[in-house]
Amino acid sequence: MTTLAIPALIDGELLSGTDDIPVNAVYTSDLLSDVMAHGRSAEVLVTIQAHNNTVAVASIAGIRLIVLCNGRQPDEAMLASAREEGIGIVRTQLSQFEVSGRLWKALHEQQ
Repeated sequence: MTTLAIPALIDGELLSGTDDIPVNAVYTSDLLSDVMAHGRSAEVLVTIQAHNNTVAVASIAGIRLIVLCNGRQPDEAMLASAREEGIGIVRTQLSQFEVSGRLWKALHEQQ
């Protein structure tokens, strides 16, 4: 699975572009300090946190794609920061549970 395959897997909309990189791990959390402490091995963050701090944490952690769940809409500042950092943003109406399940399944089917 790659980052550009994710929107189709989760009925998502790509709001900010990303390089097409392989995905080996996904981290799901809304607590940004938790993401900094434990999400560093992931390429994708699944969250409902639709603000600039999420991009900053993703950048620090090396995360390349943020999936915003429950239809959360990022503001223009978040999108601008994501473009600046080269971090993709995908929005979906699905819950974090559903997105995490679909991505887990896709990761395990490729092994």
